[in-house]
Amino acid sequence: PPATSIMSSSTTTTAAAAPPKTKVGILVVGLGGNNGVTLLAGSIANARSLSWETQTELMSANWLGCITQLEPRGVHGGVGFRGRYDLADANDAAIGGWDVRSTKLGDALYESRVLEYDLVRRVRDEMNEMEIMKGVYDPSFVGESQHETATHVVTGTDASSWRSRVDRLRGDIRRFKEERGVTGHTTVIWSASVERPSEATYGSADELLEAIDNGAEDDLSPSILYAVASALEGCSFVNGGSQNTLSEALSELYETKYRSDPSASLAKFGPLTDAEKPAYLLGTDFKAGQTKFKTAAVEYIRALGLRPKVIASSNHLGNNDMLNLTTKKTLSAKMRVKSDIFTPWNETQLDHQVRVMYTPHIGDEKRDVVEYTSLGFLGCPHTMLTYTRCMDSVLCVPLMVDAAIWCDYFARNGCDAGTAARATAYLFKVPEGAARGVDPGFHRQMGELERALGGTLTKTTTTTSSAAAEEGKMTGKVLEEAVSKGVITADQAEALRKMAASM
Repeated sequence: PPATSIMSSSTTTTAAAAPPKTKVGILVVGLGGNNGVTLLAGSIANARSLSWETQTELMSANWLGCITQLEPRGVHGGVGFRGRYDLADANDAAIGGWDVRSTKLGDALYESRVLEYDLVRRVRDEMNEMEIMKGVYDPSFVGESQHETATHVVTGTDASSWRSRVDRLRGDIRRFKEERGVTGHTTVIWSASVERPSEATYGSADELLEAIDNGAEDDLSPSILYAVASALEGCSFVNGGSQNTLSEALSELYETKYRSDPSASLAKFGPLTDAEKPAYLLGTDFKAGQTKFKTAAVEYIRALGLRPKVIASSNHLGNNDMLNLTTKKTLSAKMRVKSDIFTPWNETQLDHQVRVMYTPHIGDEKRDVVEYTSLGFLGCPHTMLTYTRCMDSVLCVPLMVDAAIWCDYFARNGCDAGTAARATAYLFKVPEGAARGVDPGFHRQMGELERALGGTLTKTTTTTSSAAAEEGKMTGKVLEEAVSKGVITADQAEALRKMAASM
């Protein structure tokens, strides 16, 4: 970076200018839901270094749970990645999004009962002034419990066709990035209600785009339209829900090779944003609490050489996400991902049972119980029982933050779709798209992340070495020319070469 001169009355010091901060963009579909408002409150609290009273102590703002924002701790490191890699600061992130409900964000935070009231009252007014973009909505994809409150939706010409909806979302994304001064990568995160499965299937990205452009009477879900708009604007898309948004056709749309060399179908959608830069399609369904521990617990059981036989689990809570799942058409999407988490291990003898219950009084505070029964030496039984209790949104929000920070980091380092998807597989119940088939074990998945990050350092070292070599060649040519013209002597040139090599 260029040098900056700092003047004082008696001395002049030269210091390197600090590199500009990376301002990532985070766009949340379902911004007014519990996850969205908890994310916004956390962002404000950290940006302003707020403190608030809890039942047990005075709490200060922090990013606990966000491993991209925590520094390594202990003799052997671990825990966090901040300082190990050039990761964006979540304090600088621009956050926005869409919702089909018009409830002001601060009021939605108050109604959610997720965070301590002393913090809520400090951020409520500011959040009430924040914009909520109107959401793309199709009542057939969500439970009947969601219909009455869906009043803040795209209507008129902008909702007249698949293409008009995608164009509207693209305009929203461009405006957000411009108005908020986003300098890094933008990630769109689906945190809205779980959709019923879409029945639309396409063999290629061209087929998908043609269906959107021609207004085909296909079963296209809102989440698919958000994902398409994100790809066309050079943004990553994270499917935090359980629905079947990800597909081979959509994965192809996210390939840099496809977007940078437009086909006739892609060309119909006009100029693309950052077409030659990486963007990622990640999912499916955030692995935040019970399921994340399941993958670690069963990994532990298998590592002991035991044979898992029965996993019987239940969880109950009373937030809007669970209310939406009281409809059979949406519940099937959730049960698919909860039941499929161990598939790549091929444990055919495993009887994995899952039950979910809607209990309004519990609110967002999820309670889950899991019993693990396995066979040990000579077939003797081995049983473990776990009980977990935590606000669901407090578990999910750190995954949203980390997903956006990782997408920005991998994009800045030119990582391909497969590398980014495998590295972030630990975030999802069922890794799909380019991450399909990754080992379900939590610690194995963290190993995938470490390998991907190590690859970025190798790439950076190689690039830096090559640049240094080229710079050395240029320096040598300049010095040779200076000697030939009598500007300096050969001895002086050699001394300058040694000085440059040691810097």
